[in-house]
Amino acid sequence: MKINITKSAQKLAFLLMLFTLAGTQLSLGQMANTNMGVFQFEEEVIDYGTIQQNSNGVRYFEFKNRGRAPIVISKVNSSCGCTVPKFTREPIAPGESGIIEVKYSTKKLGQFSKSITVISNADEPQKILKIKGKVIAKSSSMR
Repeated sequence: MKINITKSAQKLAFLLMLFTLAGTQLSLGQMANTNMGVFQFEEEVIDYGTIQQNSNGVRYFEFKNRGRAPIVISKVNSSCGCTVPKFTREPIAPGESGIIEVKYSTKKLGQFSKSITVISNADEPQKILKIKGKVIAKSSSMR
């Protein structure tokens, strides 16, 4: 007995196979991410508001590892030399918390907006954090 398969049936079979393979790849990718560290930051943007020149420019980005594997931060870069980040080099275990300290130099007057890039082994390998605010001169009544 000879089976005659039409071109449209062949195309349909091919498309079904393609969608099945794509779905398998997607689910494998999702399973891989469940075995990674996951950042959950309390804030991803810190607004200094209006601060006085030469005041304390230290702020903290607090986070928790909501994933299933330790997070190891390999590097933290800032968008300029006026922003100095500090971070722990110890792995942050699942369920544990960590802090990234950022010190902004408040010498220069005016608006500022800076980016801090966290590079790690987490599910999002590059996480962008931001700081912003405005530095004003000390008033004569505050000197």
